Amino acid sequence: MAIVRIPAESRRITEPGEIKDFLADHGIDFDVWPLEDRVDPAAPAEEILDAYEPEIDILKDRGGFVTADVIDVYPDTPNLDAMLAKFNKEHTHTEDEVRFILQGSGVFHINPVDRPVFGIEVWAGDMISVPLGTRHWFDLCREKRIRAIRLFQDQTGWTPHYLSDGVHEGYEPLCLGPAYLSGRDGTET
Repeated sequence: MAIVRIPAESRRITEPGEIKDFLADHGIDFDVWPLEDRVDPAAPAEEILDAYEPEIDILKDRGGFVTADVIDVYPDTPNLDAMLAKFNKEHTHTEDEVRFILQGSGVFHINPVDRPVFGIEVWAGDMISVPLGTRHWFDLCREKRIRAIRLFQDQTGWTPHYLSDGVHEGYEPLCLGPAYLSGRDGTET
């Protein structure tokens, strides 16, 4: 389950219902989808998309999405730094950004116009939909690993529209990880 952090308020939200309510108040759809007994998260992309077809179809019907794929990023992914540089600067999109995390983790930073910046650390099982026009950026956590289903409203995918105020430069992708929630280790990574 995700963790929401609001640095300006020194606040962390870890309770699932409170996370969902907080994000809904910002227009962000959040849910937890089943992982166990569905499909091996490391399975080929076609098997993943087939296994989650019911959820994908609901999102397609609700949001006008026309295609879905699986992105798979490892620390040794060729040109990883260049790829990450596309996403870790504040930007917007002209369509919703939908991700269902299968493996790994990352942080969506959201910069609301009228409220403090907050981060949403997402892990395997988390589904997030960031609405079009939302000021945001994305960082991978330290392990630089993520595998996710992505949905698109335009078959060519989305293009980031960068903002010039540089807000993203003041935030680090500090990830707590699942161990934080289980109480074993509060160390930030």
